Amino acid sequence: MDPSERRYLEDDDTPIMKTIKGATTGLAAGTIWGTIVASWYDVPRVERNVALPGLIRTIKLMGNYGLTFAAIGGIYIGVEQLMQQYRMKRDFINGAVGGFAAGATVLGYKGRSISTAISAGAALAFTSAILDIGGQTTRIDNGKEYTAYTTQKRPSSS
Repeated sequence: MDPSERRYLEDDDTPIMKTIKGATTGLAAGTIWGTIVASWYDVPRVERNVALPGLIRTIKLMGNYGLTFAAIGGIYIGVEQLMQQYRMKRDFINGAVGGFAAGATVLGYKGRSISTAISAGAALAFTSAILDIGGQTTRIDNGKEYTAYTTQKRPSSS
């Protein structure tokens, strides 16, 4: 599907619905990432008749990452949609402001310092702007179609 056609399909959702979808996607991604981190770094100690504390630590880690990613996703999409409604433009600045707000509030709160908030906000804003300017694609359409088989009939050998 052409990116210009995709933009028309994106307009079917309201800004609130987009924010909810962003937070839900962040929650799912963060929970999965929390599971991976828990299995890599939080190796439960093998003790006799004590399985529950390891499981509780893993669930807490999954929830922590899930809620952090959900907050980042929700704030990012929410601020981006607010900027788009306010500015009446759809460009990379909206995403950059959303990225800065998400990074500065969530990661700055977790880091408990102003310098962490500014650097996290700047990193997310820069990443969002680069992705928006780049067109969010890794493939250049050259107009050629490649199929695994040919659609032309071969001449019969009879």
